Amino acid sequence: MLNDAYPYYLGSEPLFANQDLAVHDKFSGELATRVALADANAIDLAIRAAQKAQPAMAALAAYERRDILLDCVQRFEQRAEELAQALCIEAGKPIKDARGEVTRLIDTFRVAAEEAVRIDGEALTLDIGPRARGYRGYTRRVPVGVCSFISPFNFPLNLAAHKVAPAIAAGCPFILKPASLTPVGALLIGEVLAATALPKGAFSILPCHRDGADLFTTDERLKLLSFTGSPDVGWALKARAGKKKVVLELGGNAACVVDADADLDDALERILFGAFYQSGQSCIGVQRIYVHHTLYATFRDRLVEKTRALRSGDPRDEDTFIGPMITEDEAKRLESWIRAAEAEGATLLCGGTRDGAMLAPTLLENVPAGCAVRDEEAFGPVAVLAPFEDFEAMLDEVNDSRYGLQAGIFTRDLYRAQLAWERLEVGGVVIGDVPSWRVDNMPYGGVKDSGLGREGVRWAIQDMTEERLLVIRTPGV
Repeated sequence: MLNDAYPYYLGSEPLFANQDLAVHDKFSGELATRVALADANAIDLAIRAAQKAQPAMAALAAYERRDILLDCVQRFEQRAEELAQALCIEAGKPIKDARGEVTRLIDTFRVAAEEAVRIDGEALTLDIGPRARGYRGYTRRVPVGVCSFISPFNFPLNLAAHKVAPAIAAGCPFILKPASLTPVGALLIGEVLAATALPKGAFSILPCHRDGADLFTTDERLKLLSFTGSPDVGWALKARAGKKKVVLELGGNAACVVDADADLDDALERILFGAFYQSGQSCIGVQRIYVHHTLYATFRDRLVEKTRALRSGDPRDEDTFIGPMITEDEAKRLESWIRAAEAEGATLLCGGTRDGAMLAPTLLENVPAGCAVRDEEAFGPVAVLAPFEDFEAMLDEVNDSRYGLQAGIFTRDLYRAQLAWERLEVGGVVIGDVPSWRVDNMPYGGVKDSGLGREGVRWAIQDMTEERLLVIRTPGV
């Protein structure tokens, strides 16, 4: 159960400013709790507090930053089931997936603790000619300053953690705007942070409506903006961000390839998971499935059988695999995409029905180019299948997308694996698994409309720090 109300965190302090943001149980639709909603004045005060805390954050020793993060790890472990249940309610995430996300939250903070003590510089050889004789160079990495974070609804804990934990490791104060549909997870992170040894004012977590968050993007006191969400919103924010660094983790239309030599049983199980876990609401969820023509009919029929067997329903039920989409409007949008594809000649293999925010897991084939369900980001429990004969031509088809986040290739052919890595226009290629696979210490991000820059703790720390050079001259050398 959730509390009746939650504060936001302003300058490290909880503040029950109001109860203006209603948070609903995504399965039942009932009011679950109320959350304090920040306005422009609160955001301004949060930036001021972060600026004031900046010297203290930068002065934290590496071991102090590590110990703060490990303190968080311990507190998250103690509250793991509470965090999972909150996710289940506010995001409609099946409880098994919710527990998995809590595990990843803990992993992300633990990795950040490890990275906090190895933010290293280097010694430079400067005497490349007589003019530089007697000179030595050194670099170190220093915090960029106050960071602005905007996180999405689909991973309310872990995608917030991928911004918050690296900021602490780097010594950057920050303000975070969680998604207004799922703010509770981030506020529980705030509750944990408030109990640590972070300097006063080092963080603020402020739920607010999109039109009330202009300062998160435009304020020149902020030195970095990290946004995870839709491409249209992300690129618009970048255009207005001014001089600050910008990191964008945006949408996807992930493809998965099953080659002729693949282990069919293994590929079926992994693709079933990749397409439909947490109701397909993942930017690296499997959306396009290309299967070698010699396997296609068998693979299609078995995948349809397994998809029909998936259990949909109350996300609190331990056996539920498919829960609700985040809103009924989102379910209606995707249902309309399915109907539009059918009107263009696509074949519905299974699913396609909707009950409120619940959309049945859906498979389509013969989907023509130009259909949104094939070309755009579905962000729901829908995947499209197609056979292929020529591996290289299929790679070109995978690339025929405005997105480029990750791709999965089931093949045992080393040369085809290398070719896919070379040719595919994506941020990551996963061999022997689905594109939905991610571990929290790897670089993660995309190209084209899928984003700009990389997350993953070490790579986020690089963005949240700047290189500073020291040159030392030894006279008379």
